[in-house]
Amino acid sequence: MWFSAERFAPVLNARRQQSAWRESRPWQCASPTTLAYGDDRLLNFASNDYLGLARHASIQQAAVKALQSVGVGSASAALVCGQSYYHTALEERLAAFLGKPKALLFNSGYTANVAVLNTFLNAQSAVFQDRLNHASLLEGGLQSGAYFRRYRHGDMAHLEQLLSQQSRNTLVATDGVFSMDGDTAPLPEILQLCRQYKALLYVDDAHGFGVLGTSGKGIAEHYGIPLAHLPLTMVTLGKALGVSGAVVVGDEHLIDYLQQFAKPYIFTTAMPPAMAAAALKALELIQEEPWRREKTMALARYFRQEAIRLGYTMGPSNTPIQPLIVGTNDAALQLSQWLFEQGVLVSAIRPPTVPQGTSRLRVTITAAHSQTDVDILLGLLAQAAKFQG
Repeated sequence: MWFSAERFAPVLNARRQQSAWRESRPWQCASPTTLAYGDDRLLNFASNDYLGLARHASIQQAAVKALQSVGVGSASAALVCGQSYYHTALEERLAAFLGKPKALLFNSGYTANVAVLNTFLNAQSAVFQDRLNHASLLEGGLQSGAYFRRYRHGDMAHLEQLLSQQSRNTLVATDGVFSMDGDTAPLPEILQLCRQYKALLYVDDAHGFGVLGTSGKGIAEHYGIPLAHLPLTMVTLGKALGVSGAVVVGDEHLIDYLQQFAKPYIFTTAMPPAMAAAALKALELIQEEPWRREKTMALARYFRQEAIRLGYTMGPSNTPIQPLIVGTNDAALQLSQWLFEQGVLVSAIRPPTVPQGTSRLRVTITAAHSQTDVDILLGLLAQAAKFQG
């Protein structure tokens, strides 16, 4: 029978043999920068908690207060009875912070991306995406039924070629910060091309929001683009804000259309109210404590500079995501495992998440780290040159 367990064994065995096997480790939190795995306590350089807010006391208190007030779950979809005061307040304040009329909450960035692309695209549409976009954008584009093409990473001539040959209603989707490389999309050029060819631009700013820009508003502010010029942007709450969920902000009619027709929004239980309450507090903190962004970026620059000095090949990143390219799956796994044994957690990233031959350690720097923490990692990397592939 096609669904027998034995049928899948060769595929799973091949994955192990290719050093591509993935598994999760259950952990118990020890501190904002360490994780405990049984008796092992590891200095954590694998987290997306860029501003060190995931365990902030005042954010925890906001969540607890909401739990005591309205309970654990939202009990239904938002349009039935699942939208609490906290949800509405978060939508309104995020929209105001990002300079857009409206916002809509989703349970995750993945869900939000699939919802946007499936709602605004159909078989009569076209969608063009950067080749290194997040899997959720690619999946949403494929599911939509639209004419779908990927342009070479950051290649504006290729994007223009695709746009110039297309007469359908077209959407261009891009990551703001590419999650495995840490580099930024050439947003001014993409925006100009979208205007020239009358395409709708959708930006996934999951890794830029809260981190980039003078006030943490993300990729648009990083480039000095008025946020009002971006029709649709997605930001996650589980990275810089340290909570969970995602929000799509945009022009009023676009958000209204999403609310009325996006199935992943309409038919999903709303996020827990306590998460919305926690995100409200985190949003306050990123505005009140700019030192978190400044420290994160300064430590990331320091790490990058010193890793290059040690002879490592680094991806072209100016963000807290610092990819240390080692080449083969085996080399990445060996280095990651050796660091684990020395008490440091850095994830090995392998195909299909990244292209063949570019397996890497994805080092992420956060505001919770100290320079001493970074120096510990650099010291170990200095010893580990033998693992370079």
